Amino acid sequence: MAEVVKKPVKITETILRDAHQSLIATRMTTEQMLPIIDKMDKVGYHAVECWGGATFDASLRFLKEDPWERLRKLRDGFKNTKLQMLFRGQNILGYSHYPDDVVEYFVQKSIANGIDIIRIFDCLNDVRNLQTAVDACKKEKGHAQVALSYTLGDAYTLDYWKEMAKRVEDMGADSLCIKDMAGLLVPQKADELVRTLKEATSLPIDLHTHYTSGVASMTYLKAVEAGCDIIDTAISPFALGTSQPATEVMVETFKGTEFDTGLDQNQLAEIADYFRPMREEALASGLMNPKVLGVNINTLRYQVPGGMLSNLISQLKEQGKEDKYEEVLAEVPRVRKDLGEPPLVTPSSQIVGTQAVFNVLMGERYKVATKETKDMLLGKYGQTVRPFNPEVVEKVLGDEKDQAITCRPADLLEPGLAKFEEEMKQWKQQDEDVLSYALFPKVATEFFKYREAQQTGVDPAVADTKNGAYPV
Repeated sequence: MAEVVKKPVKITETILRDAHQSLIATRMTTEQMLPIIDKMDKVGYHAVECWGGATFDASLRFLKEDPWERLRKLRDGFKNTKLQMLFRGQNILGYSHYPDDVVEYFVQKSIANGIDIIRIFDCLNDVRNLQTAVDACKKEKGHAQVALSYTLGDAYTLDYWKEMAKRVEDMGADSLCIKDMAGLLVPQKADELVRTLKEATSLPIDLHTHYTSGVASMTYLKAVEAGCDIIDTAISPFALGTSQPATEVMVETFKGTEFDTGLDQNQLAEIADYFRPMREEALASGLMNPKVLGVNINTLRYQVPGGMLSNLISQLKEQGKEDKYEEVLAEVPRVRKDLGEPPLVTPSSQIVGTQAVFNVLMGERYKVATKETKDMLLGKYGQTVRPFNPEVVEKVLGDEKDQAITCRPADLLEPGLAKFEEEMKQWKQQDEDVLSYALFPKVATEFFKYREAQQTGVDPAVADTKNGAYPV
């Protein structure tokens, strides 16, 4: 009998980033992470995703922690495991485009502080918004993984994904990720997609999905059988719902097959035991809403990511118009089509969702257009896969439409580092502080004040700087 060729599937563990971002609003602290790192380091994960996404903003804003300090502590603890971060292309970890010099410096500092793999994506899949980050990552000898935001729609054919995969390979990426942020990829389609990408490119393929619509584990099974190299999973206490499939379940699924991960369930059980009390505490305190743990099939009906659904509900609640929920959900795909059919992921999901709410509440479509909708139509976020609806462009922009751009948006930005450096020099204690400030000026300044007060025991708000007298 012919010997079975072993093709172990690799596992990227998301517990330290996407799992707690998806289930408890990114509130896990560094103190909660550190005690388990030694055990996690022995498992043999392909990588641990532990930084980027919303963790940076949340650390400064809500946890009063320095995200750079967190990264250095994680790097010290993980001796054998690659560390991975999520990076929004030209948006870095913010919500608008930054100049190239800021992007390059951020990549340089991320790798210098301990990141091995940078997963880089753009909400429109506009590769021009990825190139600077990819080049910077390669220059620093990091692993540049380009993620394509997966979505459904007339434009998103297998030929489209094939073409995109070739472009990603040509731009110098080291691996390709299918980023299914809304849990839209169903098992049979995953099989087709992975086979198509495998024909188009020689890059390793990583699949990232969310359990929101209830099919993710089956999707992983079919994808791996079709040749997918890496899957993203979360240790069971923070798995399922709007998070990823459970690590232990996927390890067990492939056990004894050619795709056997080789990971040890006993080690995984110890890690799960460590995080379980955190889950219980989050449920008890209301930080984890049981609603995010169920299956939401509306995701597939309206192609709306889980986080976007809860956003829409809260926007309608504020207006006392919850009865308009179904109407708004039906309006979302229409707005998305008008705006060139973009994938719905930060920030395009917020732009489309808010506009849909306005269209329904005003009783007339585009009677009011948000600044972000205008910017999208002016090309300030990049190029969409389909052209905009010309009637909507006319109604929203009028004569302003002549100001629309077709170049890469960041080409219009002046270098920014020196300016940021100058603005925040009184707070600077490490080179990285200028980057925290560049991305979140207000939030970072508040954090710097807090940090100073902690270090000196003095509250700068009450310090009598004039006479040099400090009430402690």
